[in-house]
Amino acid sequence: MARYRLSRDQVIWSFGPDLKPVLEVAPGDVVTFETNDCFSGQIRSENDLVTDIDLGRINSATGPVAVRGAEPGDSLVAEILDVRPVEWGVATLIPGFGQLDDRVQAPVTRLFEVRDGIVKMNERVSFPAKPMVGVVGVATANETLATGLAGQHGGNLDDHWHGKGARIYFPVRQPGGMFAVGDMHASMGDGEICFTGVEIAGEIDVRFDLLKGKQATWPVTELHDRWLPHATATDYADALQLVSQEAAKLLVDEHGFTIEDAFIFLSVACDAGVAQACKPAEGFGTIARFSIPKIDACPHPFQP
Repeated sequence: MARYRLSRDQVIWSFGPDLKPVLEVAPGDVVTFETNDCFSGQIRSENDLVTDIDLGRINSATGPVAVRGAEPGDSLVAEILDVRPVEWGVATLIPGFGQLDDRVQAPVTRLFEVRDGIVKMNERVSFPAKPMVGVVGVATANETLATGLAGQHGGNLDDHWHGKGARIYFPVRQPGGMFAVGDMHASMGDGEICFTGVEIAGEIDVRFDLLKGKQATWPVTELHDRWLPHATATDYADALQLVSQEAAKLLVDEHGFTIEDAFIFLSVACDAGVAQACKPAEGFGTIARFSIPKIDACPHPFQP
């Protein structure tokens, strides 16, 4: 096993089919990715407003990294070994974005202290940190998408389960996979209803592996007690339907469920949810996921 480090200066601003690697690694190797915050350091105090920054410099992703032997039809497995944020981050409000009503009429920036596993919002409000990554993906099959968007390649999934211990299976569509990661959050709730998490810089340790000859349509995440297919669409109802179909397909193809039993099992033993639904927000879709418990009948997303 070899270890590498990539600086936060080695970034991309979009995922496409023609990405060129800044590093090539072998399965089993570990890479430490230094990441920028969502705003690339443009917001550093509560006087800095998101409405005044260069929106062309948001959601950078460090990389990409090519994994030797990854070919279309495989899954590139990225195991997040650790997520280490710096000691301060910010959250912002933009009138008209997310579930804000007319009581919020001006942009707002809040500065957070992050120390010893605690996020401090102010003298009265603090809560446990849940460090995770928002943008995490691989090269696309054909279209080029900004890093702030999500799709079948991953991208800005904003799934708060993507923290320490998560193993994410990405469908490889270009040789090497071309993995990149960024947009760390010290904490974020499901849905990101106000278009923000605690945006923060830091470091992420990722160990790479390959699953040859198997992949899903969207990334699939494996945790110690569950696994989670994803799906994206413009509207939540469409994303929910797609993730239900994706989850059922994995149960049928990998674990021998009938299609009828797959949908019944998803209904009675599993949980549908949303990783991101920043609505209204022009151009941003919805990311839905299904939480499937690890039981003997389906202990992993894919059979060995």
